Amino acid sequence: MVDEELKHIIHRAKRGDREAFADLVQRFKGHVYRYAVGMLGDRMDAEDVSQETFIKAYYSLSSLDSEYAFSSWIIRVAANLCKDRLKKRAKAPEHDITEEQNEWIADQRAANPLEKLSIEEGLSRLSVGHREVLLLHEIQGYNYEEIAEMIDVPLGTVKSRLFAARINLRKELRRED
Repeated sequence: MVDEELKHIIHRAKRGDREAFADLVQRFKGHVYRYAVGMLGDRMDAEDVSQETFIKAYYSLSSLDSEYAFSSWIIRVAANLCKDRLKKRAKAPEHDITEEQNEWIADQRAANPLEKLSIEEGLSRLSVGHREVLLLHEIQGYNYEEIAEMIDVPLGTVKSRLFAARINLRKELRRED
């Protein structure tokens, strides 16, 4: 839930207050960056997408309907930019998408280096849709309804993608053993 202070900051930013927007960047840059790293698997690309996200957000903040929706809205902006970046990569196969893959997940989930490698490799082999819902739910901590709003799909689709993502990740991790 959005606290009153954050709601006030978002309201000021929507009216063009640059300091308020800078405060929003400070508060949400970690969430956006972690999401982008998880989706893209590359820190440099994640930094680029994070910057693009806040630039795009700055120019389209007036389209935000409710201050309560800022968190999901900013992740949706990042998600769209990540998907665009992944499409560009698919057209340029020389790019190594597993480079520095999901380092932050290992910090939160893996105790040893071999386990870290398995999680990174397994995530890199998931489809974009499965990786997206898995990262948003398991790592970022969003609930099903928030994810459905962020990626603009029905609630049932989120649940089925998350279920399939867990199964596929489990298969990938077993395959690596």
